Amino acid sequence: MLSGQPIVILKENVERNRGKEAQRSNIAAAKAIAGAVKSTLGPRGMDKMLVSSSGDIVITNDGATILSEIAVQHPGAKMVIEVAHTQDEEVGDGTTTAVVLVGALMEQAESMLE
Repeated sequence: MLSGQPIVILKENVERNRGKEAQRSNIAAAKAIAGAVKSTLGPRGMDKMLVSSSGDIVITNDGATILSEIAVQHPGAKMVIEVAHTQDEEVGDGTTTAVVLVGALMEQAESMLE
């Protein structure tokens, strides 16, 4: 610290939000991640086709696989993906359900903030 002020070093092109704007951004990121895997749930769950930048194609309806293939930069989105990884490590199943639950909780939080 320099004269009582913290020094924050950010990468180039990094946006820093505070307050309501940061809350909305985190909620939107969590809902986007949940939306990406929500359609894979249940007996009528759909497969997702993921294409990497090198052209590799993966077709799956496994939430853990989908989330491991997604490249995210947003800290809120990374936390949701970490929830799925923790669920997978601890239980071995339920990653998609955990992410969809987080998304539903964020929807409720969004309405409460408004």
